[in-house]
Amino acid sequence: MVAAALLRDAVAAFHYSTHTVLTDNGMAFADLPKNRTGPSRQLLGPHIFDRVCIEHGIAHRLTKAYHLGANGQAERVNRTIMDATVKAFHYEDLASLTAHVLAFVTAYNFAKHLKGLRWTTLFPTICHA
Repeated sequence: MVAAALLRDAVAAFHYSTHTVLTDNGMAFADLPKNRTGPSRQLLGPHIFDRVCIEHGIAHRLTKAYHLGANGQAERVNRTIMDATVKAFHYEDLASLTAHVLAFVTAYNFAKHLKGLRWTTLFPTICHA
């Protein structure tokens, strides 16, 4: 439900067309392979994330399980965040960890110059698009 709501909100917030969404095989995006066909799937219909994709005319593609090309990108982002937060600091409670992660991600989005964006930051690139 959360992933479907996020996709629905992203489509509403960003006014450019999205033709394909690539996700992993997680429960937030797809049913288990053994549950993707059969009578229960016919009765219940598509996964909630797929329903949002269909609603907006978006093709939903799944990565291959343990596919390093796609999984490596997400894992690299997670490692960057962990290196800057939980591996470098001790937090008294969850609220302080949450605040620091939010501050780091905000600084990353506004200040980090990314090679894939021709050495510009993420925020101006999104605003320009």
